[in-house]
Amino acid sequence: MVAKGTPARPPGGTQTTSRAITHVDMDAFYAAIEQRDRPELRGRPVIVGASPTGRGVVSAASYEARRFGVHSAMPIGRAARLCPEGAFLPVDMQKYQRVSVQVMGILADFSPLVEPVSVDEAFVDLTGTESLFGSPLDAVRQIKRRILAETGLTASAGLAANKFVAKVASDLEKPDGLVVVAAGDEARFLGALPIERLWGVGRVMAKELRELGLATIGQLQRVPRAVLAKRFGKHGDALYDLAFGRDDRSVESFGVPKSIGAEETFGSDCTDHQKLRTTLRAHAERVAAELREGGFAASRVTVKLRLAPFETHTRSVTGEPTQDGLELYRRALALLERDPVTRPVRLIGLSAARLGPAGAGQLDLLDPGTLRRERLARVVDRLTARFGQGAVVPATLLNRRRDDD
Repeated sequence: MVAKGTPARPPGGTQTTSRAITHVDMDAFYAAIEQRDRPELRGRPVIVGASPTGRGVVSAASYEARRFGVHSAMPIGRAARLCPEGAFLPVDMQKYQRVSVQVMGILADFSPLVEPVSVDEAFVDLTGTESLFGSPLDAVRQIKRRILAETGLTASAGLAANKFVAKVASDLEKPDGLVVVAAGDEARFLGALPIERLWGVGRVMAKELRELGLATIGQLQRVPRAVLAKRFGKHGDALYDLAFGRDDRSVESFGVPKSIGAEETFGSDCTDHQKLRTTLRAHAERVAAELREGGFAASRVTVKLRLAPFETHTRSVTGEPTQDGLELYRRALALLERDPVTRPVRLIGLSAARLGPAGAGQLDLLDPGTLRRERLARVVDRLTARFGQGAVVPATLLNRRRDDD
């Protein structure tokens, strides 16, 4: 393990067949950009997200804010109580995306295999690039230096023989860290870490594992695969492999996003079912537009409900691939009405997943109106590109637009 640039043997040592994969993760990305652009915020706790008097969540917190216990996805009201002197700023996604494009461009200079995971992190396969940039460790150091020089921001990185271990490593020495795990050393490296570091181990799974006396990955390594498979099914098999740092997934260059979604936190808990339906329709149109822009169709629709005070439920359905806003809404509405909501709703969201290329499904053959709607939607997309968001909206959303104004 190497922190902050200390020399180390790169993954694989003398093993020429080993892969060299780095996970690059920008440090407190949104907050760091704001501190870079506003010198008066440097050294101060910065919290990016909803208004501190509102009902949303924290999108990002600077390291100064994290010392107060503030972290991303925390209710903004709680963050304000923990850090009343913090600088609370709204999300400026357009600015963050511009910097993200800049960072991803730097990574692409080092390998054609760059897989963005989100706006502020990506995997890079450096296998076979030694003749251009030296050892993989030298290449990662160059990447970090270029990001700092060209953006004024720091990034942390993990370097390993596979994606999972590289991801875990990148998170261990933040900010501005560099952790290297040599091929063959994965099990030892992971052994002392808590089980929550394993992909797929959330709060519920961690509780189950701890009830079995398994608090660290090393303890999990000593449990036979058959025992884990019997207790957790296929997930038990996956846990066993991850505990030893086994992950054969390749880095997929600029792959298809896993999902596209939209959500809204209401100013006050919503009990108006018509408002829930209208908000869901707006989400469906927004998601559909993004699907069309990316050339995708989605077969899985999920509705997310956050009930007061902070209880989250999701409902999903899978059907033929579509990029039609009305079809997305119909599926989402069926989910919403399947189990009627009887408690106030704090947040409602809609996401589309299992994405593939548009036109791959059979929905057009089953519903002749779909083709007409998709042609109309593309006209609306062109009008939106020319005249701005909201130039043309479904009639059912007109009242919502007046309310927003």
